[in-house]
Amino acid sequence: MAYDRFAYHYDRLMEEMPYPAWLDFLKQCWIKNGQPRSIVDLGCGTGALSIPLAKQGYEVYGIDLSEDMLAVAQQKMQESERAQIFPAGGSIAWLQQDMREWELHRPVDAVISMCDCINYLLEEEEVAQTFVQVFEGLNPGGTFVFDVHTPYQLQAYAEEQPFFLNEDDIAYIWTSELDEERCEIEHALTIFVKEEPYHGNGNPLSSQPAEGQERFRRIDELHVQRAYDLAWMKQQLQAAGFRDIETYGDFAWKPVTDTTQRAFFVAHK
Repeated sequence: MAYDRFAYHYDRLMEEMPYPAWLDFLKQCWIKNGQPRSIVDLGCGTGALSIPLAKQGYEVYGIDLSEDMLAVAQQKMQESERAQIFPAGGSIAWLQQDMREWELHRPVDAVISMCDCINYLLEEEEVAQTFVQVFEGLNPGGTFVFDVHTPYQLQAYAEEQPFFLNEDDIAYIWTSELDEERCEIEHALTIFVKEEPYHGNGNPLSSQPAEGQERFRRIDELHVQRAYDLAWMKQQLQAAGFRDIETYGDFAWKPVTDTTQRAFFVAHK
């Protein structure tokens, strides 16, 4: 998934995502486990978490595989800098890297990977490799905080689909197909984005629409995620070297249950 054109409409489509709840979970986590100074945001996307964290004074490294997502993040950051929102000490560096192989010039105090980024790793070996990379990239005493969709959530997507959005400026049709044996789901999205009105001649022989006529551009996206057994994930974290591994369900500091949709892991080096 390159995100390319989709990246420039990602924030519009994700307006209802609970970013404040993610930030609050991280805040509470660090109150309990010690405040970091430097943070890596793995799978940072358009900077929806990286930028607010930098505004709070953290030194943030936003890492993502998509050049286009990082371009959007960079633009948003520059707008914040022009508005002089960043406090002293707050900063962001954007890096185009694979989360399975990321590295910095020095270790950091915390690594986060929110918004189910780990679910995009489709093989067990890739998950294990990512955990090892995170462990190596952390300072002693550092924390790794991430969330994942559970098998229960993927099953719910398959049962509840298709999904639709129909707004004045954007619309989508979203269908899902679940491979139950691998607990892997394929999300197919057809997105229609409204373009600026055409102000041409309205030539009926032209491929252009008539003057003032609304025109929508189609974007097709295919996203694949895999959910893993949470006990197995804990074992892989332990194998990478992490200790005191805790799991919580659905943004609350409560145990995971059979109906947890989003599981949070907090692991310590």
